[in-house]
Amino acid sequence: RVDAHVHVWAPKEKANVFPYAGSLQGAKTNANEPPMPGFARLLLDEMSRANVSKSVIIQPGNHGFDHSYVNSVLEEHPDSFYAMLLADPTSGEQNGVSQLEELVTKNQYRGVRFNPYLWPEGEKMTNAVGRAMYSKAGELGVPVGHMPFKGLLLHIDEIRTLLDAYPQTKCIIDHFGFCKCSDPDSEEWRQLLKLSEYEQVYVKCSAFFRVSAEPYPYLDAWGQVRRLVDTFGKQRVMYGTDWPWVSEKEGYQNAWRILEEGEGAQVLSAEEKEWVYGKTAVSLFEHQQ
Repeated sequence: RVDAHVHVWAPKEKANVFPYAGSLQGAKTNANEPPMPGFARLLLDEMSRANVSKSVIIQPGNHGFDHSYVNSVLEEHPDSFYAMLLADPTSGEQNGVSQLEELVTKNQYRGVRFNPYLWPEGEKMTNAVGRAMYSKAGELGVPVGHMPFKGLLLHIDEIRTLLDAYPQTKCIIDHFGFCKCSDPDSEEWRQLLKLSEYEQVYVKCSAFFRVSAEPYPYLDAWGQVRRLVDTFGKQRVMYGTDWPWVSEKEGYQNAWRILEEGEGAQVLSAEEKEWVYGKTAVSLFEHQQ
């Protein structure tokens, strides 16, 4: 098993070593302090209990563009994690590309996250710095992950523009594209499924609690998992928990039972689960630098 979507952040007592984004010298509080424990040792314990051999760390927003904590985790546990860096669209084209390249080549990051809400006001992911970073990711052989948190339709044109311009760059859509599973006939779902036309696009079945209108085990999501595998193929769909946020919902262990118990166990075949639960992520992230 490979968990395709997790975050880790430093314990509060180590904030002086691994600062949270927006930390001010002498400040007594910090708005970006994590709302719950999320340090690597806790995740490794959860992974062991769930028989997960490796996870993909997404650089968390509460550390901003300071990757020092995730760097330390990768150095200490190189066999347990892949990582995706957080692209910086705020400091100019040269700096954004340079940081991306350094983290990939020096620190062994295996992907790049594009958070559209970090772009300067009025700017889009298709601006000069976005295009430069997206193109560089393709040159380096690492995928770009998109987080359309406020709705896929707000960003689908930007995503398609980048896909058309840089077909060598593989692309990941996080968390079902944030399409609501209770409305499977929506335009959001239609646009997400249409992205299957691009062979370089992958989708994460992750963070079920973010897209389901039902309680655990999220029955309205089962059919949508089936649709994604039918449309994209098992080799382009990945499973993820969104730890530690899932800890406030069904919990990490239950997150791995959604498609394992009762009728949920029939949603995917054993072979499809092999890919969705691990082989897809390994094929995407396990490459030579």
